[in-house]
Amino acid sequence: MRVLGIDPGLTRCGFGLVDVRRDRRASLVAVGVIRTAPEAPLERRLAEVSRGIRELIGEHAPGAMAVERVFAQHNLSTVMGTAQASGIALLAAAEHGVPVALHTPSEVKAAVTGSGTAGKRQVATMVARILGLAELPQPADASDALALAICHAWRGGASPASAGDGLGDGADAAASLTPAQRAWRDAERGSRARRVAT
Repeated sequence: MRVLGIDPGLTRCGFGLVDVRRDRRASLVAVGVIRTAPEAPLERRLAEVSRGIRELIGEHAPGAMAVERVFAQHNLSTVMGTAQASGIALLAAAEHGVPVALHTPSEVKAAVTGSGTAGKRQVATMVARILGLAELPQPADASDALALAICHAWRGGASPASAGDGLGDGADAAASLTPAQRAWRDAERGSRARRVAT
């Protein structure tokens, strides 16, 4: 399963491509940022982000795209730029027939580290460990994009046994989970149980 993760932004739009096998082992395909000049007109900046994402899709043919869900921030200009870049990513995916999923930052942190409140360095450290990288991926936008891709692959079914939570219930599937995956699976199941109870 090849997933393109997008950490949307106007000045730096992070991207990360990973291949995830059926045993949930992940490998790096590509990582980086699409940069635009802050002083450039908005329409040109959006066009550059769009071109960069389309080139990634055309070159690497991902089977899915994971985009960080935009949430309210105190800085209105920042959240507007993030939302605009997110819309560009969603449009590019739709035009190429790539399925898209939106994931919140806390969901991604929980999937990768086992804690929804993990810091950026902790996320980067776990991403490097999961992908077998010698160094932490830089900058943070690129690291976050890789975490998004990993989160989606683990949740979305890199294993045929993954019907409900993306982390199968069979003995073989359970044995292949990392500690972070097990923590995330247990948190997801606990959340579902509470929703059913109410």
